[in-house]
Amino acid sequence: MINVLPDLPSGLLGFELGPGPLHAEDYRDVLLPALERAAGEGDGIRLVLVVPEFDGMSGGALWQDLKLGVEHLRAWKRLALVTDIGWMSHLTGMFGWMVPGETRVFPLAERAAAVGWAAAS
Repeated sequence: MINVLPDLPSGLLGFELGPGPLHAEDYRDVLLPALERAAGEGDGIRLVLVVPEFDGMSGGALWQDLKLGVEHLRAWKRLALVTDIGWMSHLTGMFGWMVPGETRVFPLAERAAAVGWAAAS
C-alpha cells in the first residue's frame, strides 16, 4: 500500500509505504500519476519516501518500480528515503549513486529534516 503524505511544500511529492506488501496497482494508481505530473511540470521530481516497515512487493510491483526510474530518468532531482530499516539504508548508500539526482537517507525521527532537504533548491 502507498499513501500520499499531506501538507508538503509546493513541488514536493511524498509517500508512505505500508502496511502490507506493494502491488503493481499501488504504483499505477498512486505513485505513477503523481510522478508523471511532476515530471511534466519541468521542475524535476523531488520525492520523500517514508518506509516505517517493509512487507515485500509483488513481481508486478518490482517491474513498475524499475520502469518508473527509467521512464523519468532525467526528471529526478532529490529523493529522501526516511526509514529505520537497516538493509534499506545500507543498499541506498551503496547504490544511490545509480539514481539520477541526489539521494539521501534519514531516520524516521528526522522526517521533517528529510522534507526540508528534498524541497530545497
